Amino acid sequence: MEFHHLLKLHLLLSLSIILLSSFHAQAEVKFKYCDKKNYAVKVSDIKISPNPVVRGNPATFKISATSGQAIYGGEVVIGVSYFGVSVHTERIDLCEEVSCPVANGNFLISHTQTLPAITPPGPYALKMTLKDDKDALLTCIKFNFKIVLGSLVSDM
Repeated sequence: MEFHHLLKLHLLLSLSIILLSSFHAQAEVKFKYCDKKNYAVKVSDIKISPNPVVRGNPATFKISATSGQAIYGGEVVIGVSYFGVSVHTERIDLCEEVSCPVANGNFLISHTQTLPAITPPGPYALKMTLKDDKDALLTCIKFNFKIVLGSLVSDM
């Protein structure tokens, strides 16, 4: 009987490793610029944690970028759409997300938000623009992400 339990445990651990590795593979977020402009701020990487996003739980979006100039303030505008329909727009003071002034070079915009538990699961598109304190457009990117239901496995 104990062998049977060890076999079950081994299968459960193997399945967990497979599932975790598949979630890790989804961690890379591909983005594109909104158009072919030569933006002052270049985005190098986007990470979403967890990925996919679990509704009702906090999700963190980290955007790594580089600027060739100092940024003294500004605004991050986030627009989210679901199947092409705008469902959320948010304006955030840049200095609430990063330490201002942002020196020229690399910086990270990190934003955490808890999505309502009633958020429909499925594919979403996000558009983010960054403007400086004089309302000049510094960058504009678009990327997709996915929202899923909470865990279907109960705690033991």
